[in-house]
Amino acid sequence: MIIRFFDMFAGIGGFRSGLAAVGGFECIGHCEIDKYANQAYNAIYDVRGKLYFETIDPNELSDLDLICAGFPCQSFSVAGKRLGFADDTRGTLFFEIARIARAKRPAFLLLENVPGLLSHDGGRTLDTIFSALVELGYHLEWCVLNSAHFGVPQQRRRLYIVASLGAECAGRIFPLASGNAENLKELIPGPQGQRVYDPSGVACTQCAGSGGWGGKTGLYFIDMNPNPIITDHARCITARQDSGVSNHRGEHTAVLVEDDAPRAILTPDRETVRQQGRRVKEPDEPMFTITAQDRHGVVHHGRIRKLMPIECWRLQGFTDEQFYKAQVTGLKDGRLYKMAGNAVSVPVISAIGRKIKEINDEYHITERMKNNG
Repeated sequence: MIIRFFDMFAGIGGFRSGLAAVGGFECIGHCEIDKYANQAYNAIYDVRGKLYFETIDPNELSDLDLICAGFPCQSFSVAGKRLGFADDTRGTLFFEIARIARAKRPAFLLLENVPGLLSHDGGRTLDTIFSALVELGYHLEWCVLNSAHFGVPQQRRRLYIVASLGAECAGRIFPLASGNAENLKELIPGPQGQRVYDPSGVACTQCAGSGGWGGKTGLYFIDMNPNPIITDHARCITARQDSGVSNHRGEHTAVLVEDDAPRAILTPDRETVRQQGRRVKEPDEPMFTITAQDRHGVVHHGRIRKLMPIECWRLQGFTDEQFYKAQVTGLKDGRLYKMAGNAVSVPVISAIGRKIKEINDEYHITERMKNNG
């Protein structure tokens, strides 16, 4: 039985892509207030004959079985001010989900947010969300999942909530079986743009035309001095001068040896920026969580290259074809980066979607909801 879903706060369609990969799901429409994200969405997907809203009128919605929503997380994230419902209108957008759920009574809800939601305001924010859903008759499951365990080399922990009007679903979704992400596999070395990678890993990409630190095609020597100088050669190593390798004097009378394997690096020109307490990862570790505000790159043999927009989209599980469909509409690199940072990871949604479909096929929950009116 086909599960008809509505894509709320759709962004660039991570939920839609994830469910389409499973099969047995049909998108009846979407809502998205950001005009650039909606521009990309309309380019990627066939929206002919589908509903579109900026402000949703339930009376205009056809019957549906599932609401998908990665409701805005900035007000709950540890990276933001954590204002929650009290002082940030983005936080109150959860109640839009509840409003539509009350009016349309879908059999399932699939929600995504940051793990910070679990602890926000001492747990009272999550209690408010769960209480609202329970009052509507939903049974709840939730789990924090890492995208790195679902085939994309990015550390991205997110909270996923599945709500169902059928009691049979409760306790059946989580935990999910997952596999480890494939590491980058270089088959043929060479200059950027000519290297050939195994398709099971992260492929090479065309470079953006942006300027700034690490924004162009070339790789740059890392200099941690306050006024860095880009050069192909290391500084003169002395005992009493900071050569940019560390902040401690007397530690530069040696050779800095780097691993052959590339490492992920976060916002290289801002030493104070950290994710998981680090700016640089160990070789072959997954990338840092892709965010809308940070800059991500790869450091290799003392040089750094900024991640290109298409690579950020790949790190969220989108295809190259989807990226190019969005890019060709005239979207600038900055917006393409932001869209990737705000997106939901496609393979994780596919894994959850498969479980929802299996349970619905077994217990006919959506069909029973329709028969009960």
